[in-house]
Amino acid sequence: TISIRFGETAGNALVVHPDVDKIAFTGSTAVGQLIGQNAYKHGVKRITLELGGKSPLIIFSDGDFDRAIATSHFGLFFNQGQCCCASSRIFVEESVYDKFVEYSSEEAKKRVIGNPFDLNTTQGPQVDEHQYQTVMSYIESGIKEGAKLCAGGKRFESDGYFIRPTVFADVQDEMRIAREEIFGPVMQIMKFRSLDELIHRANHTQYGLAAGIFTNNLEKAMHVMQHLQAGTVW
Repeated sequence: TISIRFGETAGNALVVHPDVDKIAFTGSTAVGQLIGQNAYKHGVKRITLELGGKSPLIIFSDGDFDRAIATSHFGLFFNQGQCCCASSRIFVEESVYDKFVEYSSEEAKKRVIGNPFDLNTTQGPQVDEHQYQTVMSYIESGIKEGAKLCAGGKRFESDGYFIRPTVFADVQDEMRIAREEIFGPVMQIMKFRSLDELIHRANHTQYGLAAGIFTNNLEKAMHVMQHLQAGTVW
């Protein structure tokens, strides 16, 4: 196993080298497409790609509410949102939507931002300035497009690329924050009313990496799982 830290130069050299038989890559969809194209051009190498995601987490009214709050925050804010399968799109059934927004916003405000080596810290910085600026631009876009900012949305007052845990409610499907991978601590909460509507909206994305479901109704969970276009469903 070789971990590359020199970007496209070293990475491309490995992809096109005749002695390399297999490539495994985790990263952006754009780079994965380039790797796939180059691997095909140079000997049809075997490739395994884990690329971007915009994974839906679905909260039904009959699910364990407290566990749904805790899991949704772990699923998104883990590693500052820098995770391919982060549960950034939270679909919440209408009858518990307002309660979920309220509790989720308060939970975000409780997160401890600071040095990741401090055991009390629950959220560290973004990986670099470029990613910090990218995340902040998405937050600005969400505000501009009319999403309701319920928590965060600003830089944490400290040296480094720290962003306050951010929660948006009333997010619409056509907004950039609902369509594009942010790769940062930005949660989007969206209301749904029916199963058919939910499945259509959850699948309305270019991604299909993962998904999650909270319900106590196994039959309903299996129905939704079978209709979701996702590689893994929890």
